[in-house]
Amino acid sequence: MELLKISAVSYLNTFPFVYGIERSGLLADYRLELDIPSLCAEKLRKGTVDVALIPVGALSDFASYDFVTDFCIGAVNSVKTVLLLSHKPIEKIREIGLDYDSRTSVRLIKVLARHSWKIDPSWKNLMPGQAATDHGMEAIVAIGDKTFELIKKYPYCYDLAEEWIKFTSLPFVFAAWVTTKTPPPPLLQELNRALNFGVSHISETLEFFKNRLPVGEDCKSYLEKNISYTFDEPKKKGLGLFLDYIKEQR
Repeated sequence: MELLKISAVSYLNTFPFVYGIERSGLLADYRLELDIPSLCAEKLRKGTVDVALIPVGALSDFASYDFVTDFCIGAVNSVKTVLLLSHKPIEKIREIGLDYDSRTSVRLIKVLARHSWKIDPSWKNLMPGQAATDHGMEAIVAIGDKTFELIKKYPYCYDLAEEWIKFTSLPFVFAAWVTTKTPPPPLLQELNRALNFGVSHISETLEFFKNRLPVGEDCKSYLEKNISYTFDEPKKKGLGLFLDYIKEQR
């Protein structure tokens, strides 16, 4: 059987995917690499992996691609870990720092600023790791597990998934499983079954990763209520609208 090379994000919200791939026993021959979102896209673009969990903000960089599973990292309400954190209310923000880790959140905040909030701040690209440090910014976009602590430091917090849903009445997709090749269908079927196994075993996932969970957080509630894993038609419609919006940014 051919080896399936996979790149995925190593955040709390992807732990069910990782658990399904590594512990379900449904995927026979694979190599899993855990990366930040931007590296997942880079590895797929360079062809060093066959399938990757790609931040959807990077899809416009690919001449062609295919979605290959029934799963994604999505939200149908607040997502909790993709945030605009600020010392001022939205209408008074003049500068926003942009988290290095994901282009999707960067592109989403720019869509919301222009089309929903009607503000025109200046943008500053933060260095790797800078979003979690004392950066002196009046507002930042931050994603991932670091937001559980960062949120305590800011009086204003805007959940970007929630803001998108209020603006469009559609769900949001942050990342989807993508290929630029054509892996053998049996391998993709195995991957899909493995992902389904992980999403269906949240409690077991959290027990397996118990030493890597944010302290003091209700991780089970977060995975079951804030993350929506099914890549269904409403999410595909929301994704299509988002991709239309970001064409304007190019």
